[in-house]
Amino acid sequence: MDRNSLLAFLLIAVIIFLMPEYYKLVYPPLPDTDSLIVNREEQIKAVPQPSENSTPPPYYDKLEEVASSFSVRTNLYTAEISAMNGGSISSFILHNYALNDTESVELIDNNNINNLLVGFRSIDGDDVSLSGGWIADNDYDINIYESEASVTFHKTVEGKQITKALTFYPDKYIIDMSVDLSAIQRWVSQGVSTVRWPGGLPLTEPNKNDELTYYQAMVFQGDETYYPKPKEPAQARLERMDYPTDWIAIRTKYFISALVPKIQAPGSEVLAIEENGNKRYDVGLFFDVGRPFFSKLYIGPLEYDRIKQLGKNLDRTMNFGWAFIRPISKVVHWFLLFLYNYIPNYGFVLLIFSVLVKILVYPLTKKSHVSTKKMQAIQPMLNELKEKHKNDQRKFAQAQMGLFKEHGVNPLSGCMPILLQMPLLFALFTVFRSSIELRGAPFIFWINDLSRPDAVFDLGINIPFYGSQVAILPLLMGVTMFLQMKSTPMPQAGGQQKYMMYFMNGFFVLIFNQFPSGLVLYYTLFNVLTILQQKYLTPQSNLKGLVNKSSG
Repeated sequence: MDRNSLLAFLLIAVIIFLMPEYYKLVYPPLPDTDSLIVNREEQIKAVPQPSENSTPPPYYDKLEEVASSFSVRTNLYTAEISAMNGGSISSFILHNYALNDTESVELIDNNNINNLLVGFRSIDGDDVSLSGGWIADNDYDINIYESEASVTFHKTVEGKQITKALTFYPDKYIIDMSVDLSAIQRWVSQGVSTVRWPGGLPLTEPNKNDELTYYQAMVFQGDETYYPKPKEPAQARLERMDYPTDWIAIRTKYFISALVPKIQAPGSEVLAIEENGNKRYDVGLFFDVGRPFFSKLYIGPLEYDRIKQLGKNLDRTMNFGWAFIRPISKVVHWFLLFLYNYIPNYGFVLLIFSVLVKILVYPLTKKSHVSTKKMQAIQPMLNELKEKHKNDQRKFAQAQMGLFKEHGVNPLSGCMPILLQMPLLFALFTVFRSSIELRGAPFIFWINDLSRPDAVFDLGINIPFYGSQVAILPLLMGVTMFLQMKSTPMPQAGGQQKYMMYFMNGFFVLIFNQFPSGLVLYYTLFNVLTILQQKYLTPQSNLKGLVNKSSG
């Protein structure tokens, strides 16, 4: 690997390594609520559950200490549904995703168990949460393997009946929800209620610090996605926005919970708290109680095709990198899934993918190698010019450019292939690091999860930049980089420059130790192919011929 290419890779590595910190800083903040909320007392007010010491209005039913529940089993998940809140999800276990060797992923914990809560402010100014007193129209477990099934919950408020219904599907992570509060409309201030998802989602991955960089609430309004920044408890407050809202969502690294109303909601609310490194998000949607409210709840994996099918730009919850990288990331993601349909092992998919990328950039690579070899061949002439014009840098520069032109040498061509590949490399990093398809995907031998480092030994201590484990693939990648560097002699490479190259090689090994093994595998395969390509394209015996041909 020549100096220019190695420097380009170094730049890529540094940017990639710092990318998590970048994401922490650049999420656009929520709009200034003071500019959005004018005369809040006259605006829509959807409020959280009242405290235990608050006095409920006359039509606020006493909470049941124990609510009835039943399970719903589909091809994709097993859910426990409680009558509390008119159908809260008290458990949601995914069949196809493992938490560890013995457990499946659970997307409900004690923090978010009180979900799908409906509340409003009464015309008397009381905060009302419709928690207890709901009765389901069935009290038995449901198995859904062929067609959908619905459950309706009923609640009587001062002689008036309100309903909430949930519909489950056998092969979807979507739960359709409808809420009808029209019978008590005259008791609801401004005629607007709210449905809330408090507590976010539980973290599921071993590396909690890494997953927290992805843990985020999102609100989509006016074709813009807002990412509320968590604040300390003392500074945190409920942010209410009465802009039309297409959806609200909370995502972790690989999973998501999203409320997508059938028609735009009149507004939304978010509470974001961070304490002792832990984050908590409470989100809610406003809705008009004068008519039934319909919404889809998607709770499950961040699978692009499933998310895309929901429409309304919900795919913006997917992490595909910066705006100019996203189209490339989507193409890379699609192509990897396409290859997987025929090669059901993502390790071999990456092998095929690296070969195809090499073929794609072959013309640029060939031109770069030829130019590099020409530079080697004319090096003695450059040394003569440097000695001749050692006291006049301007004349040396002019003579040097003339020599380059005479022999058809482009000094920048050596780094052009890698620079043109930089968007692809960023896209690969993004896809490999956050695509759920690679989560738990094995390759061969000791590589049992391409989304995580291929660690074989735990050091017991955390080393800055390196981490606490020893991974094999970064070491192999370092060897291939060294061999590639040795197979490409560098003009004007003195002892100091060579030591710098060795240092950068070691630096790569250091920082890639914490990267997903799929990404490191791709770079390693790419380096091996580059070495083979160099030997094929530029045999040493042709150096003089190249120069003679150019100058002839």
